[in-house]
Amino acid sequence: MVLEAIKKRQSVRSYREKEIPEEVLQQILEAGRLAPSASNQQGWKFIVVKEEILRKKLVPACKNQKFVGEAPVVIAGCATNLDHIMSNGEHSYPIDLAIALDHMSLEAASLGLGTCWIGAFYQDQVKEILGVPEDVRVVALMPVGYPKELGSKTGRKPLSEIVCYNKYRT
Repeated sequence: MVLEAIKKRQSVRSYREKEIPEEVLQQILEAGRLAPSASNQQGWKFIVVKEEILRKKLVPACKNQKFVGEAPVVIAGCATNLDHIMSNGEHSYPIDLAIALDHMSLEAASLGLGTCWIGAFYQDQVKEILGVPEDVRVVALMPVGYPKELGSKTGRKPLSEIVCYNKYRT
């Protein structure tokens, strides 16, 4: 069932003017809440942007990607703990937020909604628009809505090109 949602998910850049029912939105947010995080810190905050005026203000902050303002909801994934470094030497916040937002995007896909990962934005502008404190980082934005049209699915490399067993191989 999860694999079906994964196969169904694609980046949506065109949304219908249809409101997302609150219970559906809560289901998507719950999927993010249940995501694992380093040391179970859950060092995140999700800003659910429903107000049209704010969504429209996000468009220039997102390098004029107009569909950001067209989606009925934009979720901003914010890191509240920027200092935690895992024992592997990596900061946990970008990984934790990626997992949580991916859970949300898969739940959205399973419910017939579309999403798109947005990393192309101006941090300072988005923080100002959404009132994000200086010590918090916006990691990604994710428009959510009912797709108006779907683009073609992007191809994926075969497993033989990306999987090694036991040791790294080129």
